[in-house]
This record gives sequence, C-alpha cells and structure tokens, in this order.
Amino acid sequence: MEQTKSDVDLHRRRLLAAGAGGAAAGLAGFSPASLAQAAGAKPLPPFAAFKDASRVIVHSASGIETQRSAFGTSGITGQEILFVRNNVSPPNASVVANPDAWQIEFDGVANPRTLSVADLKRMGLASVSMVLQCSGNGRGFFGHKAAGSQWKVGAAGNTLWSGVPVKAVVAELGGLREGIRYMTSTGGETIPPGIDAKKVMVERSVPWTAQDEAILAWELNGQPIPLAHGGPLRLIIPGYFGVNNVKYIKRLAFTAQETGANIQSSGYRVRPVGVKGATSQPSMWEMNLKSFITHPAGGGQPLRAGLVQVYGVAFSGGSPVNAIEVSIDGGRDWQAARFFGPNLGRYAWRNFVLPVRLASGAYEITSRAIADDGEVQPELRVENERGYAHNGWRDHAVKVTVA
Repeated sequence: MEQTKSDVDLHRRRLLAAGAGGAAAGLAGFSPASLAQAAGAKPLPPFAAFKDASRVIVHSASGIETQRSAFGTSGITGQEILFVRNNVSPPNASVVANPDAWQIEFDGVANPRTLSVADLKRMGLASVSMVLQCSGNGRGFFGHKAAGSQWKVGAAGNTLWSGVPVKAVVAELGGLREGIRYMTSTGGETIPPGIDAKKVMVERSVPWTAQDEAILAWELNGQPIPLAHGGPLRLIIPGYFGVNNVKYIKRLAFTAQETGANIQSSGYRVRPVGVKGATSQPSMWEMNLKSFITHPAGGGQPLRAGLVQVYGVAFSGGSPVNAIEVSIDGGRDWQAARFFGPNLGRYAWRNFVLPVRLASGAYEITSRAIADDGEVQPELRVENERGYAHNGWRDHAVKVTVA
C-alpha cells in the first residue's frame, strides 16, 4: 500500500504519544583525558580522541554521551562534546584525508550516476541547524534496562550542517522515477568479513518526501565533518532521529520499497517490551516533542540559596516548539519560561530560561514543551523494548539541594 501524508502524520502522532576541590588541586597539570581515566572512566576511542573527556561520558567505543552540565547556553553543540553513536565500526580514517574524492552512487533517478563530493559541491549549497538525537536518548531512565547505551539526556546536540540539497542533486539527475515511496541511504561502514551484510549494514529508508529538506553534508559546525560524525559525507534529514542521518553515505536510492536490512526491517521499531521487531511497528523516523533542564544539572554540590537561573533546551521534529514551562516542585506547579538567543530554525532547539529564588531545601526541577499545534510534552515515557523516543518530563527532572 502506498504511504500517504496521513500515514506519515499518524506515525508522527504515535511517536508523540510515546512519548572536590582539594583533589582537583592535587591533579593540577593533568589533561582532561588523564583526569577522566584516573577517575575510572572508559577511554575515548581513537577516532574520537579529540573529544573533551572531562565533559562527556564514554559508554563504549561506539557510544559517547554529552554530560548534562556541558551543553552551555550558546545554542550550538561543539564537536568536542557532541555525542557519538555507531552501529558498525567506521571506515578507515584515510577516507577523510581527501573528502572531495569520496564517491556516492545515486539510483531511482532518471539518470543514475556516481558522483564525488567535488561534483556535489558544484550542484548547490545549503545550511541547516538541527537537533541530532539518538533514538535511544533517555534509555537510561527505563526500568527494564533496555539493551544499548544507557543514555540519559546527552545523546543529543544542536548542530549546524552545510552541503548540497538532495533536491538539487535529484533535479540535476533528471528527477525521480515513477512509483517512488522511499529515500534509501546506505552507509560506508566497515562490514566484518564472513557476515551477511544485510544483518549489520546501516541502510535506512524514510518517506521520499524527506528529500524536500535533506542535504548531503560535508561540513559540521563550520568544519569538515570528522570521521566520528560521519565524514567525509553524511545524509542530514532535519527533524528525524539520528539513525536516519546516515554516516559515510555511499549510496542514495529512491525506491518503491523499504530496505530489507535488519536495521530497518526489525531494528529501530517501537515495540512492546519482550516483543520482536517487525515492519508493522512504527519506525524511528520523526522526533517527538521534548525538553530538558541543563542547569542546574543535579548530582553536584548544593546550590547557594537565592536567585538561580534555571535553563535548558526544547525541540521537536514535528510541530515547532511554541512555549516552555518549568516546575521546581516535581510538576505540581508550572511557570512560563522564556526563550533566549537566536531562533536557528524549526528543527533547531530553543534555549529557555526561568529565574527563580530558591530558599534552603530540596527541589525537583523539570520542564515541559508546548508545540504550535497544542501538543504538550507528556509526563511519562511509553514503555518499549529498546527504550526509544523517551520524551516524558518526569524522568528528565533533576533533583537539587539548596543550602
């Protein structure tokens, strides 16, 4: 059955419903990486050695999370703290030595061709600011310990990408063939020998309409995309979860059917706990409405009583964020916060702030976003096998003590 706009809207609605000072002085002179390792943290993998180890959490060689306290207030997440998530080992680092030489195959167009990045740079130019977020961001709050990195809030970041609009390339290649329903992209990760590629390869299909705002990007935050984030070329689809923003993209095809790769057919599906993945379940496409506090970050020294600036971020892959509310008492009472800083577009996150005066005591601080269409960020998560699409405001609250 052909997927209609109403099908995509229904899918979006379903996802929206898813909805110590002395010790530090003694360590003066050590690098952030050596300090982190001295504290028992896992080391950064070689391809991400440029990360600031003092401001990230290394879950594994394929999962690096931004600390809640590291996001800051500028609006853009720097490469040195931006999260990393790989499903398969990246290609050899030599691929980013000469980015313009990287090649990508196009199919499902009138004139199929293989083009280099240098060719793409002649066809158009666009930039987009957008939230890049792992599907499992918030998984660490689930009670059943869903498999995968136990992300809390830091598998997300607001990023600025530059490249060529996919629509411009499609037009240059004569337009789409008849019967197209999906845009299917294939990553250039290294597939271990002796393994059926379809079982492990990163190949994702999204509704073909996603091409309208997608770009093939070679630049991240004003710099060539590093290997850790998908360089030399990455598909960027604003508003979609990270897995669809395929790294090291080597093939972009417009197809009548979704790919049969496991990462599509059974992986990244919102399914009940204990149930296997299937194509009948919602796929992790558009992001849902979400916000979280970044300051205070909780878990540290008590705050000083008096005026405190409570701030955080809010975003959505669907209807844009229109307003934000903050509670300092665990959701019993809410106050309207204000947005600050530049509005970087509908797919970027908005920074918000609420000044509050806090007396001595304990507080549970959280936020909830409200979208243009009236959708309100839900209180609770939707239980699902892999801990996907968590946007419940209660779990995302921070507990602080004021002295």
